[in-house]
Amino acid sequence: MTILAIDTSNNPLGVALLDDNQVLGEYITNIKKNHSVRVMPAIQRLMEDCEKVPADLTKIVVAKGPGSYTGVRIGVTIAKTLAWTLNIPLVGISSLEILAAGAGRYFNGFVAPIVDARRGQVYTALYRYQDGVLTAVEQDQLVMIDEWAAKLADFNEPILFVGNDLSLHRTKIVEVVGSQAVIASETEHNPRPSELALLGRQKSGEDIHSFVPNYIRLAEAEQKWLEAKGKILNG
Repeated sequence: MTILAIDTSNNPLGVALLDDNQVLGEYITNIKKNHSVRVMPAIQRLMEDCEKVPADLTKIVVAKGPGSYTGVRIGVTIAKTLAWTLNIPLVGISSLEILAAGAGRYFNGFVAPIVDARRGQVYTALYRYQDGVLTAVEQDQLVMIDEWAAKLADFNEPILFVGNDLSLHRTKIVEVVGSQAVIASETEHNPRPSELALLGRQKSGEDIHSFVPNYIRLAEAEQKWLEAKGKILNG
């Protein structure tokens, strides 16, 4: 089984190849450049370096959000196109779950991935490893960071916070959660595409045509359009 994993759901871009239990290679960058023009060359270079061709692929695993509306859409569109063209299964994994998987495997406590959603809001969830399996304690959600920190403080257990946007909310988290808050190291804040591949390895494929990203909320432009339309219809 050769799995191609694709993650463009946030600022980092990541692709990986997993061959059975071996990570053949992965490519990660965390730079502000357009994913739409970089992701296919990254996949092509990785495939060439690992001496694989499209016909070798047996599954596509993609980060399905939440995160950047445009970024999520790019990755999902490419993943669906590849899976349909090659007639292989497509699996979607939460972008938050990928962060938690990479940072929390050897952490004795909860893991809270953080992705900034602007205006004091974050995309987040709560995970922990149980018997070697990453388990969701709180599902993906959009919440004010003040409310989320207060809720986590009540767990009264160590909580590992991870994510490139953590610096935007670190002060509030430490202030509210206190000594329970543990900040992941610099090397753990980028989601690992190899972790994405591992998370999707045993999951069954989804229907390609009905597969949709998990935006959690509408894009701001779409939300404004719906609000304006509602005002017109309501007079």
